[in-house]
Amino acid sequence: MAEEKTELFNANEAALLVKELRGHFNSGKTKSYEWRIAQLKAISKMINEREKEIIEALEKDISKPETEAFVSEISLMKSSCQFALKQLKKWMKPEQVKSSILAFPSAAEIVSEPLGVVLIISAWNYPFMLSIDPVIGAIAAGNAVVLKPSEITPASSKLLANLLPQYVDETAIRVVEGAIPETTALLEQKWDKILYTGNSRVGRIIMAAAAKHLTPVVLELGGKCPAVVDSDVDLQVAVRRLLAGKWACNNGQTCISVDYIITTKDFAPKLIDALGSELERFFGKDPMHSKDISRIVNLNHFRRLTKLLNEDGISTKIILGGQADEEHLKIAPTILLDVPEDSLLMTEEIFGPLLPIVTVNTVEDGFDLILSKPKPLAAYLFTNDEKLKKKFIDDISAGAMTINDTILHFTVPNLPFGGVGESGIGSYHGKFSFDTFSHKKAVLYRHFFGDATARYPPYTTKNLSMLKSLTSGNMIRFILTATGLSKPRNVHLSA
Repeated sequence: MAEEKTELFNANEAALLVKELRGHFNSGKTKSYEWRIAQLKAISKMINEREKEIIEALEKDISKPETEAFVSEISLMKSSCQFALKQLKKWMKPEQVKSSILAFPSAAEIVSEPLGVVLIISAWNYPFMLSIDPVIGAIAAGNAVVLKPSEITPASSKLLANLLPQYVDETAIRVVEGAIPETTALLEQKWDKILYTGNSRVGRIIMAAAAKHLTPVVLELGGKCPAVVDSDVDLQVAVRRLLAGKWACNNGQTCISVDYIITTKDFAPKLIDALGSELERFFGKDPMHSKDISRIVNLNHFRRLTKLLNEDGISTKIILGGQADEEHLKIAPTILLDVPEDSLLMTEEIFGPLLPIVTVNTVEDGFDLILSKPKPLAAYLFTNDEKLKKKFIDDISAGAMTINDTILHFTVPNLPFGGVGESGIGSYHGKFSFDTFSHKKAVLYRHFFGDATARYPPYTTKNLSMLKSLTSGNMIRFILTATGLSKPRNVHLSA
């Protein structure tokens, strides 16, 4: 019997898919409050009913601990859904704004309208949360949606493709699985917006493809997220929060995890001792066998990380960890001290369990180091010094900041999540997701009374004088000129 061939999702199929979705969008079905609420409730139901399957897929893909999977994926998806359900009516309501004197009498408002058919390309490190969260925003805004999950986490991708059609309206919300060929086919189409989460190399490809159709993009990228640690902190609390933002955060495979630490030369020994003690408390004497830490996602990423460790001059900088097990895709939490500034560890995003510590003479010197690099997706500062906090916030440009903790800004729905410069374009989360997938349409209402003849030809000196008085706010001169009680000032009607 001949082997059955699996047909690839090609550009023709992608074009038909977009055409079909655009037809359903143009019918107006996705714009109603009722449809949006129904889809959000369906997603909430899916998360509640299929929580066990989601956690199992995450364990299979990346050995993500159940507690970590619940906190960073399940609970955040539930919160995002409930927040949108609670706020949607308010978000959809037109925003009344002040009109101008030139348009008097009138009323003005901003109407949020859906963009149309949008594409969401999600990442592998949080394959459910980074898929569902932007989908929630796109649906809340009234769009038709295509979700392309990451092929690097196949169990999660397959589960998303199987689950979503069972709960949401498949005529307007679709999942397309696949790798580079399928993503390329999707990118050849005309979308009304593309949201991509991943690395800057692919982000440039996404942006170039979108530019051909003048499609706006949101790029959630990454970068080297620094954590500056002052000497006046509660050391144990600070260290636990640093560890939570690194190894207890998908084993460092997180775009906002701590990429490197900056501290003073005097304080570094105390910080390093505390990090070692808390690491042992978190993951035991042999973290390679800990069930509370994720593995590296695949062999390519494992070898990318070991390449960073094997670079000339790096092995002597390892002060803790460094063990690697290729068969099980495990790398121990590894701390390095003062690696060369031009090393790969300090020039590339690490995205894994390796943590360089850079020592400086003063904390302010650390700020200069951050400013010498591309703007990060997140930046962290641990200090009790209010002046340092203000200087950090004022001087350092980053997608987001958390003071005296790590990563928790991501959990606050009233804060935007997004990068700046090379760490990303645009933002989402909560109302910001709704706004990202909406067009803010300006609407001006006027009646047929109160028509000002001064705006129409033939242009006269009197009319121009009235207009100048009106736009400058001089209502007394406007009234006097309009009633003929004041002669127009010398004005020129032409150059």
